[in-house]
Amino acid sequence: MPKIDDDQKPLADRLRPQVLADIVGQDHLLGEGGAIARLIERGFLPSLILWGPPGVGKTTIARLLAEAAGYEFQQISAVFSGVADLKKAFEQAQFRHGQGARTVLFVDEIHRFNRAQQDSFLPYVEAGVVTLIGATTENPSFELNGALLSRCQVFVLKRLDDAALDGLIARAEGFLVRKLPLTPEAYDTLKLLSDGDGRYILSLIELLDHMGFDAPIGSDGLLAHLQKRRPNHDKDKEGHYNLISALHKSVRGSDPDAALYWLARMLNGGDDPLFIARRMIRMASEDIGNADPMSLLMCHAARDTYEVLGSPEGELALAQAVVHMASAPKSNSVYTAFKAAQKAAKETGHLDPPAVILNAPTKLMKGIGYGAGYIYDPDDPDGFSGQNYFPDGMKRPKFYDPKGDGHEGKTKQRLEYLSELRLLKQKR
Repeated sequence: MPKIDDDQKPLADRLRPQVLADIVGQDHLLGEGGAIARLIERGFLPSLILWGPPGVGKTTIARLLAEAAGYEFQQISAVFSGVADLKKAFEQAQFRHGQGARTVLFVDEIHRFNRAQQDSFLPYVEAGVVTLIGATTENPSFELNGALLSRCQVFVLKRLDDAALDGLIARAEGFLVRKLPLTPEAYDTLKLLSDGDGRYILSLIELLDHMGFDAPIGSDGLLAHLQKRRPNHDKDKEGHYNLISALHKSVRGSDPDAALYWLARMLNGGDDPLFIARRMIRMASEDIGNADPMSLLMCHAARDTYEVLGSPEGELALAQAVVHMASAPKSNSVYTAFKAAQKAAKETGHLDPPAVILNAPTKLMKGIGYGAGYIYDPDDPDGFSGQNYFPDGMKRPKFYDPKGDGHEGKTKQRLEYLSELRLLKQKR
């Protein structure tokens, strides 16, 4: 590969921090009293996993940690490396180990290695041949082997906040020896475009610098010339489940504004609207139930509407149902009642229904008592017989305990009345 002159390298590479103190946005780890800072002060570098979103300094931190601790730094990427590359890296580290030198083996996108490849690290980590530093944008709990995780410390890196991004902008302007051609509000828009990705904001700054604007441009001009970073959201990874969880909990917490925000985030991130509609149907049953039976009907109608109209028109029906559910009274009484009923059914599944409610289509069945004494409820003066419908000998449980909100308030009053009436009729 031909050598690239420094002035031809991307701005993000030319501004890459040279010491740990230059890294912005990760003070909880690298600042005074931070977990990693304390380890470095004591000259100890364990195997670790750096977990965080793109562009927050994972590779740079790994390189500078190795340098600060006096380790050789060797880097591979799980995207481009296979078994042969791993074997070569281990052999090189083994040779250094024999010479008394220590090696940091940095593995970018380590979650992309399969289980067998991850297992191959174990003997070299245990023997101290390598100190492993893995970088991942995915949740290590789901993507890495338990055996490998048990040998590594996991450190969570944060998305860069406004203060960190301001620091990067100032550093870039100092390097370029000129201010960016932006109005004050456009600086805020630039930070929003980056979505907390330091590498991306530096690439935007470099692009903006080469456009040759003579006068500062505002937010609209900036948006017309620069592309927003795609949301960091995978439709089948942790980000996907985090967002649907946020939507579900916002509805459960009766916050329609937050629920609309997370719905919009999911749709903007490319989630399947029909997946969202299915989860909304679950919300209607699990968290709202009979406090507002209309919620379940609205969610089904929203799904059907989307199937007819598609995007973007059908998305409004999803939003309508989300706002209705978030604003509706809540009750998980049916949900908890069904759970309790399932538990009781498992424990008493051998018991038969009481004979009084069994059908008797034959003379034999009538002769042995099937249906004897059954009262047809509509014929009862109260429209309620109060008969026992549980198996004989089974103590009557209470599964469904409706709350007093919404439609369930009336249901609660009626069930309490029927409970008292049942006791009276069973005493007669």
